[in-house]
Amino acid sequence: MCRNIRTLYHFDPPVTDDEIQAAALQFVRKVSGFNKPSAVNREAFDNAVRDVSATVHDLLGSLVTTSPLRNREAEAAKARARFASRRPGGSATGRSAQNRGAPRGARVRAD
Repeated sequence: MCRNIRTLYHFDPPVTDDEIQAAALQFVRKVSGFNKPSAVNREAFDNAVRDVSATVHDLLGSLVTTSPLRNREAEAAKARARFASRRPGGSATGRSAQNRGAPRGARVRAD
């Protein structure tokens, strides 16, 4: 399920309608608990995505700040660095080189 709804405000280049739509979809999926709603719930689900998308669009259009615009690539690099610093050995999978290939939770003895 969607764990990562990203910040959309105050970036250069500005957020697109597709990014707002994707964030709204993630939010509605999280709140409803449905990844893909049943046919009976489809209309309510789609209406919620449309309403959240419109609300986010209005919100982003009305916010005011004096801080400089953020750069998407720079923010992504910072996020990757934070992620790597929280993982043992800095690997993207969180598994050290000696434990790769071993079942999760298994410990490999270093001789």
